[in-house]
Order: sequence, then structure tokens, then C-alpha cells
Amino acid sequence: MINGKTYKGLPRYFATVVRALIKVRVQRIESIRDPEGNLGKRIELIEDRSIPRFAIQPASEEAKVVQDVMQVLQQQFPFIKTQTRLSVPKIILFLTEEEYERLGIDFDVNQIYEVELKNQSITFKKSE
Repeated sequence: MINGKTYKGLPRYFATVVRALIKVRVQRIESIRDPEGNLGKRIELIEDRSIPRFAIQPASEEAKVVQDVMQVLQQQFPFIKTQTRLSVPKIILFLTEEEYERLGIDFDVNQIYEVELKNQSITFKKSE
């Protein structure tokens, strides 16, 4: 049974071992108030992904010149760099102070966590 549906022809173990493991980084923790006025925290977890590098062949001679100029500028001026990482928002938690304490995790900015999605539950584990 997967998400309440039974699939015929699948091995029995397959239906019970559906899980996903994601590495996330705490990007931001903010103080908030919920609609009832209770203090709480907004915790933003992002996934850092590498941007695949691939060579683009310029279509014209002018485009080749522009590409060569950009490469020279990037070598001469280190602050002109192409982005190699992409940060994708994954989970945003809105928790009251009581809910945060019950969760039992002290989130720190820039700390890496492994998030496991399995059997209709979410588990957070501090990454080594």
C-alpha cells in the first residue's frame, strides 16, 4: 500500500519502504507571532544544489568574442564569478515556542540536517 493505494504486482517490501532523504541547511530563523498572538519561530530550510557545468558553443563569431571577454574578466577580477550553487527552499516551519520545544531540535543557522520522509512522517537528524 502506497499513499493509501494498493498496487498489484509490486513486491510486498516495496510498499513499506518508500522514503526520501534530503540534506537541508538552516538559512534563516525569525521571531513571529501566530494569529492568536503567541510568540513563535519561522525556520527556513533550504537545499543546496550544484549547478551542472556544461560548455555552450557560441553560434556566431561575435558571441565567441563575448564569451572570451567574459572568461578574461572572470580571471582578472575574482568578484565576477559565475554561480555554481543554487539554493532551493525546501521546508518552512512556523512553530509556536511550545511546538518548537516539543520538537526537541535546537536549529542553528547554517547547520546541516538530514530530513527523512518515510511512512507519512518527517524525521530531522543533525548531519555530521
